[in-house]
Amino acid sequence: MKLYYSPKACSLADHIALQEAGAKFELERVNPATKRTASGRDFNDINPKGCVPVIEMDDGSLLTENVAILDWIAAQFPKLGVPGEMGRTRLIEALTFISTELHHSFRHLLDAKSEEEAQAKAGIRIRFRWISGTFKGHYLFDDHPSVADFYLFVMLLWAERFDVNVPTRLTTFKELMRSRAAVSVALAVEAA
Repeated sequence: MKLYYSPKACSLADHIALQEAGAKFELERVNPATKRTASGRDFNDINPKGCVPVIEMDDGSLLTENVAILDWIAAQFPKLGVPGEMGRTRLIEALTFISTELHHSFRHLLDAKSEEEAQAKAGIRIRFRWISGTFKGHYLFDDHPSVADFYLFVMLLWAERFDVNVPTRLTTFKELMRSRAAVSVALAVEAA
């Protein structure tokens, strides 16, 4: 399979998850400004939505949207999911919160004027405060990371980039994530 990604985008969560799982996959970088892939293809021909991530399966079928891809990865590699009768539901609940409440909120910082920026950051801080109180261990659900932890980590990198203060619990979590081999590999590859 192949993961289409852009550095510093939410596709980093999928990249980390695949690394963590030990999956066999290829990467293809997408330039978000030109919509061209590293091999020169028009990315809009691959995904008419125009955004990463996209996983191209070995049979040529495509899967788009970060929550769907992360859910699929957790289904293929159960160690990255959440066990128990309500495990998958709780995982989708966390992924949806991260996607709709955190990820979407950062869009308000991209073109914000100063007064809008302060308001957007305040809203993001509230959401980070809430999720910091939901941890069941070192990670969101226990002492093993799930795909939701990888997505939350990316949001914390964005918080760092946009100078959004986060609770100490999340700073500790971010550093714990940085210490994971899969995270180091994905960050190094995407920085190249």
